[in-house]
Amino acid sequence: MAISKISAGLLMFRREAGELQVLLAHPGGPFFRQKDAGAWTIPKGEVHEAEGAQQAALREFAEETGVVPLGDLIALTPIKQKGGKVVHAWAVEGTCDPSRLTSNTFTIEWPPKSGRQQDFPEIDRAEFFNLATAKQKINPAQVSLLEELVTKIEPTPQA
Repeated sequence: MAISKISAGLLMFRREAGELQVLLAHPGGPFFRQKDAGAWTIPKGEVHEAEGAQQAALREFAEETGVVPLGDLIALTPIKQKGGKVVHAWAVEGTCDPSRLTSNTFTIEWPPKSGRQQDFPEIDRAEFFNLATAKQKINPAQVSLLEELVTKIEPTPQA
């Protein structure tokens, strides 16, 4: 059983040609099909009662991308999304080919009230973005995760 108001996820980052990039996922299914700015997210999902948030973050990332991250996890400050859901997140350095990612699916009645059940991928696509673009694409509540990532991995200038 899931703890419905708590999610956990991973923010994968890499440096490409000296530029910091982050992997964001676009939610699958009919509700997000036409949405772009503010709709993308870190790969995440619900924390089950029998697991910790970090374990859930690793599981969800693998389920939603088909990738098992191997880097050290960097804890980020949990955020609260508009609907009240708390998201626990960790950053992890790594890379993958977003065009080759595979996502698990979910089933809903679609179209509504049709009586027909359809399967949709939890993530219909993923992409690495530079920080400026990522801040426009990501769910606004998750922008602070991007900002905190920079403070945790970029060396601060010494006075």
